Amino acid sequence: MADRAGTVGFIGLGMMGLPMARSLMARGFSVLACDSSAAALAALAEGAPTGALSTAPTPAAVAAGADVVVLMLPTSRIVAQVMEGEGGLLPALRPGMLVIDMGSSEPGETRRLAEAAAARGARIMDAPVSGSVAKAKTGTLAIMCGGDDATFAQAESVLRGMGEAIIRTGAVGSAHAMKALNNFVYAAGLLATAEALRMGEALGLDLNILSDVMNASSGRNIATETKAKQEIIPGRYAGGFQLGLMRKDLETAGSIALETGTDSPSLALCRALWSEAVEMLGPKVDNTEIHRFLGRRAGG
Repeated sequence: MADRAGTVGFIGLGMMGLPMARSLMARGFSVLACDSSAAALAALAEGAPTGALSTAPTPAAVAAGADVVVLMLPTSRIVAQVMEGEGGLLPALRPGMLVIDMGSSEPGETRRLAEAAAARGARIMDAPVSGSVAKAKTGTLAIMCGGDDATFAQAESVLRGMGEAIIRTGAVGSAHAMKALNNFVYAAGLLATAEALRMGEALGLDLNILSDVMNASSGRNIATETKAKQEIIPGRYAGGFQLGLMRKDLETAGSIALETGTDSPSLALCRALWSEAVEMLGPKVDNTEIHRFLGRRAGG
């Protein structure tokens, strides 16, 4: 394994984590990886630069071999398990260590874990990402960063090994909050796009032209630009983000609404419909299948 100061610990080699870890190695970092899936570890090893990859059996072992550890995990519950469970990261943290949570976690949980890490002299930064698997592969993700100046200075080179647009959002927990609110707006736009396409189809409209109209007009959003013609109209439904993760982000946004006492009727409607879609289609299907859900819900 490379010198610890030049090694990034990486826990979570899923759809996004795997190409992100590969991007770090391609940009000169050594990676100390840990994942519950042997297949994911084997996939990371394929084509890895000589000497750039080593593996660890537990999160605690990752902490022993790296001063900066990236988490790319799907839920706050799993983050807490990795941090506080048997063989977890938290008890193994040393003063000066940094943990970067790059998943879409709950802001309150992020703040709680940051306080626990601070008691050990370590830091936690929340740095959720925006962008597709394709952007993860090219290291051009947008990354939101919550943390003070010293934390950002320690994290910046690692973040730039995976992302292009680095946006500082404020104190720890703020990036996870902004990611959840952003994804609520995205979910609402995707839902509206899918509904519009369903209505256009019922009218016998040319859906490709309808897509062009929306993209040239005030209805334009990321769903009309990158999902309508590419995924929904041809029935491909492979945009790269799971339906269950979309629902999870909406639930996180719901927790923010509850915490702040904000009346949010459109969020409530989105949460209800996306939850119904997950119950009907399952959590693992692509989030663009919200379009297929609307058809089945209407009996079509």
